[in-house]
Amino acid sequence: MLQRWTRAVIRYRLLVIVMWILVAITGSYAQANLGKYLTTSLDVPDSQSARANAILAERFDENSEGTFTIVYKYKTSTLAQIVGYKSRIITAASVIPNSTVTIQKAMGGILLSSITTPMSLLEAAQYTDALREAIFDQNLLGAQVTGPPAINHDVTPVLASDLNRGKVVAISLALFLLILILGLSLSVLIPFIFAMASILLALSFIFLLAQKTLMVLYIPNIIELIGLGIAIDYSLLILYRYRRELLENPHSGIDEALTTTMATAGRTVIISGSIVSIALAILLFVPVPFIRSLGAAGLIMPLASMVAAITLLPAMLSLLGHSAVSTCGFRGIFGRANDMSGLWAKTARFVIARPKSVFTGALMILAILASSVFWLSTTPSSLTAIPSDLESAHALSMVVNRAGPGVITPHEVVIDLGIENLAQSPSVNLARIELAKRLLKNPEIFIVATDKKPPFIEATGRYLRFFIIGRHILGAPESNQLVETLRSINLADSGFSRDVVLYLGGPPAQGVDLIHAILTSLPWIILLALLMTYILLMRAFRSIILPLKAIVLDLISVTVAFASLVAVFHFGLASSFLRTYRLDQIEAWVLIFLFIVLFGLSMDYEIFLVARMREARDRGANNNEAIIEGLASTGVVVSAAAIIFVAAVSGLVTGHFAGLQQLGVGLGVGVLIDTTIIRGLLLPSAMVLLGRWNWWLPSPVARLLKTKASPLDAPEVRL
Repeated sequence: MLQRWTRAVIRYRLLVIVMWILVAITGSYAQANLGKYLTTSLDVPDSQSARANAILAERFDENSEGTFTIVYKYKTSTLAQIVGYKSRIITAASVIPNSTVTIQKAMGGILLSSITTPMSLLEAAQYTDALREAIFDQNLLGAQVTGPPAINHDVTPVLASDLNRGKVVAISLALFLLILILGLSLSVLIPFIFAMASILLALSFIFLLAQKTLMVLYIPNIIELIGLGIAIDYSLLILYRYRRELLENPHSGIDEALTTTMATAGRTVIISGSIVSIALAILLFVPVPFIRSLGAAGLIMPLASMVAAITLLPAMLSLLGHSAVSTCGFRGIFGRANDMSGLWAKTARFVIARPKSVFTGALMILAILASSVFWLSTTPSSLTAIPSDLESAHALSMVVNRAGPGVITPHEVVIDLGIENLAQSPSVNLARIELAKRLLKNPEIFIVATDKKPPFIEATGRYLRFFIIGRHILGAPESNQLVETLRSINLADSGFSRDVVLYLGGPPAQGVDLIHAILTSLPWIILLALLMTYILLMRAFRSIILPLKAIVLDLISVTVAFASLVAVFHFGLASSFLRTYRLDQIEAWVLIFLFIVLFGLSMDYEIFLVARMREARDRGANNNEAIIEGLASTGVVVSAAAIIFVAAVSGLVTGHFAGLQQLGVGLGVGVLIDTTIIRGLLLPSAMVLLGRWNWWLPSPVARLLKTKASPLDAPEVRL
């Protein structure tokens, strides 16, 4: 089927290329305009924090994502002067339509003012500059604006700058490596053209999705840098096989060599891309819009590369002919005539000679590398790990240093009295004061703010609320424990009716609900990913054992990647060299996205190697011969693809945002370990020890999978 498809692409190659030019034009427009539709939210639908935030929005006109915070540092001032500062802030806030100054509180030598708007995050962010100018006009020198809209306004250009710098770094390194691998040839440019087309196609679909659903700010960085690595991986595999076909069969025509290439390497790319796509699509089942948007972007990314691999790439190679792979002077690593004399072939023979020692030694090294995973701790978001030179970040830092880390992420207790006009009744007022006193006895609570007038009581008198500031930052164990404590409060002990209901909102509760949603769904996500991968690999490898081995090796890669995050960000290993943040916790979204992406990539490299071994096995090679041929002929592609992928994701590490740094480090370390110790040593040694069991697929299972059986005692098996 793939051969017929390739012949059709070759026949209509000019039309295919014209269609891709149109895709590039559309994608360029999407790339330029996508940023204005990107947002972020840690909201967890149907959670208690979501219900609390809904009440706050509906009854108190509070929109946390559209709320600005003004931080004004003052010297010794009289009460009258502080009242004057408050008045001027209220005047400045009037530049934002329909805004309300809800809270103004002086503490630790700073005045905090919250300005709530009815706007969405992106709409409110557009008023950041106007608010800053109005504050300046009010002669509040040194006052700084922060809050979600201001942070969004400030970080968006930094993310764009990081992306541009990351692309320069990634493309420069990739170009150098491609010349080293492919030599001085037109083929060096083909992976970049392929990657650009794939990325622009993916961004076009992301742009359409962003019109209707939440898509997070990080997506362009993830799509363009990780997508660059994946696209180059796929194109490199096909280019290598195409060059080998022309080299080994010099009398065959371009079309014949291309058809054979797509039937082998092209098929491998489709299988690999399918597994990566399926793995990422599973994120769509996580009940968190933030994670779902990453899943949608991740799903589109390899699918776009697959589409380009079976259309654009064969069309370009057919049009360029021999000139696509002809070299001028330097032939590159791929120009070597005999793979059987290369490093990977020598490694395979070394492993085959002593499989038990290699297997044991590799496992011991990996166990040491993975040991720091036991110190892994998660956080919903690293709020303070953003560029310190931004005004919004500096304001957060000032608040944390002056008033404590809990000030920037307050807890909000909402109490539903059930009946209107009760909030200001004497009994409720006494109960409210009693509850505040009880809360202040908790050593984890720094401040409790409450009153019998707005903004603590809403217009109908049915709801009242408390602002509670803890002593620890969002995601800290103490902060999470305070969330559980507040949710378990017995309001009757403070004098409230037993019918009264408490809801807990605010960032800490939202963070706890986010982590809970992720951890609750994660086991099922992992199980589903493993099951679907196992079934696909059984059919691809025609084996029961090889997919199990592949999954185990992938899980080892992921574990080492997680451990590397702890080593770099928590313990500070190489953090000064990499210029990464020092953090006690890793962002939760990074772990789940890293697991899925790295699992898919590791499976890519497994498929690249084992698919070639399966070809050799089907030609009659015994187990050891198949291992040597697979590693010798494809190992160089895997190592080259891995190095280029690491170069691509290095653009994430050089950025200014902790989550993207963590993703880049985890992917880079995971891929390097996977393609060296795991695929170079652990995989072949395990296959030697398994022997003929590698290739066993009973007839009943084969019939279910609609593929050819591989009985253990088949004539082609050689012991």
